[in-house]
Formats: sequence, structure tokens, C-alpha cells
Amino acid sequence: MRINGAKFITSAATEKQFITPDKPMIAVCGRSNAGKSTLINMLAGQKRLAKTSAAPGRTRLVNYFDFGEFLLADLPGYGYASVSKEEKLKWAKTLDAFFAKKEHIAHVFLLSDIRRDPSEDDFTMVEFLNYHVIPFTVIATKSDKLSRMKAKERVRAVANAYGLGEGNVFAVSGMTADGKEELLKKIEDILNAN
Repeated sequence: MRINGAKFITSAATEKQFITPDKPMIAVCGRSNAGKSTLINMLAGQKRLAKTSAAPGRTRLVNYFDFGEFLLADLPGYGYASVSKEEKLKWAKTLDAFFAKKEHIAHVFLLSDIRRDPSEDDFTMVEFLNYHVIPFTVIATKSDKLSRMKAKERVRAVANAYGLGEGNVFAVSGMTADGKEELLKKIEDILNAN
């Protein structure tokens, strides 16, 4: 699969602004600073399609991108401690409203820093996706920070923590594009299934 000319469509702050997709849509979610924007830029082959930031908690809206054969929805990160309670509640409501329209979602990529064990919030998200029968894959980001051997160990550990098969966890680096081909193949499989 080749991705050419991916582009930003719009941002949605409220449920009324969510778009109704006319092609398969993949949602990208995960903790703040898990590397969602970096992953989107890597898939697009662009440096600045999705805004990246060293400070976590920058994505506060649902950002939609057109990747040609599919849409990608970048969701606000969860679990960021330095955000007010009101802001966290707002994000939670946005996520709930987004996932309530599960018929619009072909697949979810749940991002998690490969160096860290899943958090309480990550487990809650996996329970939520399982409960609502929304297909998902865990993307273990920042794999360039570890040796190949260590990355393999961490993939196994993450898969075990979630009770998933290793084939449901992909080690990826947005910086080196390591794992990009495998991820594109996964996207192709998702599109073929829809």
C-alpha cells in the first residue's frame, strides 16, 4: 500500500462537528505524548501534517485526515495529569461521543510507548473497546529507543499485559519509520475487511 497526498480535513470540538465518513475510518487514540501525531506524520510521509509537540496534551480536538483510501481520526490523548478536571471531563465526553458512533469506525489504533507498561487508562480503553466490540490494534511506539531484541521483549510483555496475541501489537518508530511497512499491510487488511 502506498499513501500519497494525505491531507488535513477539519477539527471537531463537539459531537455536532464530527464528520460522517464516506470511506473506512481508523481512529488513533492513546495516552498524551504516546506519539499519535508522529505516527500520523510517518504514515503520511510528511513532517508537519499533524502538529507534534514536546508538551503532552496538545491534541484537544478530534482531528480528521484524508489518507486517500481511508480517513484517520486523531483523538485527544488521555491520562495527562497537568490538565484541569473540567478539561479531562470534556475530553472523556468527546471520546464517549466519538465511540458511540462505532458504525463509523473501521478500526482503532491504540498507541502506547513501548518502554512503559500499560496504564490504568490504557486498560480502561481496552476494556471499553472490547465491551463495544470495536476492533483495535496496539501500536507500541518509540521502538527506536530500544534495541531490536528489547523491542521484541516489550511487544511480548505488552501483548501479555492486555491478554492479546503478539500479532495484535506492532512495534513502530515514527522517527525511523521502523515498522511502517507492517503497519501499512495491517491497514490494507483493515480496508479489505470493510
